[in-house]
Amino acid sequence: MEQVTELMNDINRAVLAERISQNEKWGVQRHHMGAWLAILAEEFGEVSQAMQGPLGLTSMKETDADDLYKELIQVAAVASAIAEQVKESKINM
Repeated sequence: MEQVTELMNDINRAVLAERISQNEKWGVQRHHMGAWLAILAEEFGEVSQAMQGPLGLTSMKETDADDLYKELIQVAAVASAIAEQVKESKINM
């Protein structure tokens, strides 16, 4: 069985902190899957832009995606929010 590393714990704590921040900023969100897909796609787009910087590629669009780690944490947090809703829906069925 694989061991949970301190790095894994650090990353997951960062995702949880981002989830808390999202809830504080927007409240608990519940959307239809199409809206979630748009939100997740926008966050993934910022990850893509952040990854292009070190490759010397630039985007034609102004972006706040200058911190790859932060953008990845945000993608994971949005995915977590979606998973929460999916699990909640299955529990309430």
